Amino acid sequence: MRPHRLPPCLAVTALSAALLFLLLLLCASSSPPLFAWRSSSASLAAPPPPPRAEWGPGRPPSFAYWISGTGGDARRILRLLRAVYHPRNRYLLHLDAGAAAEEREALAQAVRRDEPAWKEFRNVDVVGEGYAVDRTGSSALAAVLHGAAVLLRIGAHWDWLVTLSAEDYPLVTQDDLLYAFSSVPRDLNFIDHTSDLGWKRHERFEKIIVDPSLYMDRNTEPFPSKEIRQMPDAFQIFTGSPWVILSRNFAEHCVHGWDNLPRKLLMYFANTAYSMESYFQTLICNSSDFRNTTANGDLRYFVWDNPPGLDPLVLNESHFGNMVNSGAAFARRFEEDTQVLKKLDDELLNRSPVQLVPGVWCPNLGKEQNGTDADSCSKWGDINTVRPGRGGERLRQFISEISQTRGCS
Repeated sequence: MRPHRLPPCLAVTALSAALLFLLLLLCASSSPPLFAWRSSSASLAAPPPPPRAEWGPGRPPSFAYWISGTGGDARRILRLLRAVYHPRNRYLLHLDAGAAAEEREALAQAVRRDEPAWKEFRNVDVVGEGYAVDRTGSSALAAVLHGAAVLLRIGAHWDWLVTLSAEDYPLVTQDDLLYAFSSVPRDLNFIDHTSDLGWKRHERFEKIIVDPSLYMDRNTEPFPSKEIRQMPDAFQIFTGSPWVILSRNFAEHCVHGWDNLPRKLLMYFANTAYSMESYFQTLICNSSDFRNTTANGDLRYFVWDNPPGLDPLVLNESHFGNMVNSGAAFARRFEEDTQVLKKLDDELLNRSPVQLVPGVWCPNLGKEQNGTDADSCSKWGDINTVRPGRGGERLRQFISEISQTRGCS
């Protein structure tokens, strides 16, 4: 009997799915390739240790940030990092294969050198290896799962995973964010989702694509297969925003998955266009353990064209008032070094483009010293206390409103 062979397009499809599955296993088991902090010989006079973070009831929560970019984004990532920095959090920065090794090394050097707080608290890391990512394919999903796996391994106490790109910017301070989430159950996930697939049913889920960025060393656009597939009946597909805030428990489930659903969905979405818009939505809404731990919102501010395109509009000063009043925590998309970013820094974050955001943890930041304003934090305050402003109250109210209804429909 002659052996049965798969058609070429399905063979490639199976290969890409297998590669994505293998990448997830490696992410969960191998040592994280980080090079922000390299070992060095101890100095003779060690500086005093920074204040210790305290965890548990009555203490603020903690966030793990996955901040991603491509070639030319290092400066934007550093500006974003300063705008969202707090010693209680963890930060993992990633430049994909579109960035040269020199830019990645320069980013790591800046993390080691630019801010005393980054050096003291050692809570900022850079992924030491660039790999290919295309946001329209499943390689973008593999990158986020890699970030979650590393952050779970290097950070023992964070409560939520926040995904950001170089095009994002905060609308609140970290004191505001920590304050607003202090009253949020630690198992709550913020995932924009819907089961109304509309045109996406055929264009996204019946069509099969292959993402070469899973097996090439450069960013490569996916290509379609000629064949289509049936809609699944083993699970219901949900879709929504690709930007999420995931609880630690759910992030662990995505990476380590004690049942088979995370892996099964990963294999399915390996050949789905824009899988970042559907994987987490479908996983959480088909899981009996997690479906009632999701609020239908991503805490982001977007402006869409009419009819909407593939990307939201670039934000400018004309959107400032609506951004502030939205109650959202983050907004996108922004161009680099625009006037609206300066306005956000001045009026919402109380910082200059080269400063961290002032807070209780750094009492000297922004205060005049020797006739000039202090641009770097040199004295540590209480990192377990936050002092929110009006943005924190707006965000807390917004979270309370969207958290009233949980689950999937």
